Amino acid sequence: MNIEDYQNKYKESKALEIQHSLEERMANAHDTGEDMSSLSEELNYYSTLASKITEIKKAVASLKEAQELLNDAEMKELAEAEVAKNEETIQELDEEIIAMEIDRQFSDEDDMRSAVLEIRAGAGGDEAALFAADLFRMYKNFATIKDWDISMIDYNVTQEGGYKEVIAQINGKGVYKALKYESGVHRVQRVPTTESSGRIHTSTASVAILPEARNIDIDIKPEDLNIEVMRASGAGGQCVNRTDSAVRITHIPTGIVVSCQETKYQAQNKEKAMQLLRSRLYEKKKSEEAKKRSDLRSSQIGSAMRAEKIRTYNFPQNRVTDHRIKKSWHNLEDILNGNIEELLEETRHQIQVIALKE
Repeated sequence: MNIEDYQNKYKESKALEIQHSLEERMANAHDTGEDMSSLSEELNYYSTLASKITEIKKAVASLKEAQELLNDAEMKELAEAEVAKNEETIQELDEEIIAMEIDRQFSDEDDMRSAVLEIRAGAGGDEAALFAADLFRMYKNFATIKDWDISMIDYNVTQEGGYKEVIAQINGKGVYKALKYESGVHRVQRVPTTESSGRIHTSTASVAILPEARNIDIDIKPEDLNIEVMRASGAGGQCVNRTDSAVRITHIPTGIVVSCQETKYQAQNKEKAMQLLRSRLYEKKKSEEAKKRSDLRSSQIGSAMRAEKIRTYNFPQNRVTDHRIKKSWHNLEDILNGNIEELLEETRHQIQVIALKE
C-alpha cells in the first residue's frame, strides 16, 4: 500500500474511543456487575490497537515530511534513510495489527485458561516412549520459562525412563491459547541408542491439550462415579508409593476413566483425578456443541488442531517441520529444550490464516 492507503485505512479508527469507554466501564464494574476479566481482555486489545495505530499515524506524518525533503540535494541522503525507516515501521505495525485482528477472530472462550497436557507413546515401542518423555520435557521447560506451574497427574514409566503415558496440569494465564494447536500426532526420526546398525527409526507420540474445566462448566453427579483406590504403579524402587493412595475414577454415563498416582495422599490424588475428569468431559461437551453448530470456522480450527502427523522432529537433519503450515526450523535441540515460543506463535498465526483462506 502507498502512504495514502495507510492514511485512509486508519483515519476513521475508533480504537482510542473504545479504549476510553472500556476504561470507564472497568471503573464502574463493581457497581454494574460486569465481568472484570472479560472487560480487562477487551481493554488490553483496544489499548494495544490504539497504541499501534497512533504509532502508524506518527510514522506516516514523519514519512510525508521526509518525502518532501527528497528534492533537497543537501538533505536527500538523510531523507532517503528516514523514508526507508518510516516505511518499514508502518509496514511492520500494519502486519502486527492484522495479526491481532486475525487472532481476535479465532479467539476461544477458553484461551485464558489453564490446561491439561496428555502425551501418549504411539508406534515405535520403547523409542516412542522415550520420545514421549522428550516432548514432556519440552513442554515442562517451556512452562518454566513462562513461569507457569506444572504438576503431574498420572504417568506410566518404562524401564528405559520413557513414558507410555504422562498427564500433567499446567496452571497459568493463557496456557490453553499458547498450546491448543499442539494437539495431534508428533513424529520423530532418529537413530535409537539401542540401534547398533545406525538405522534411522520413525516413532510417534500423540499430544492432547484440554482446557481446564471449572466446577460451573460441568455438573458431575456423585452417583455417576465409580471411585477405586489402589497401590501406585511405576518402574520400581522409590517411584512406587507403599500405600493405597492411587485413585481411579470411572464416569459411568460416558465410560471415561481417569486416574492419579502423583502424591502419596489419596485425597490429593482424588482431587487431581476429578480435575482431569472435568477437563475431559468439558472437551467432550465442546466437541459435541461444535458439531451441532457445523460452524465453518470451528470446523477449520478443529481439523487443524487434531490433524494426524502435525509435526516431525528429524534428528539427522537437525530439523523440526510443522506439516500444517509447511514450515521448518533448524534448531531441534533448542526446541526440545523448551524454546518454542516462536514456533508456537508462528504455527498459530499461519493455521488461522490458512483457515481464513479456506
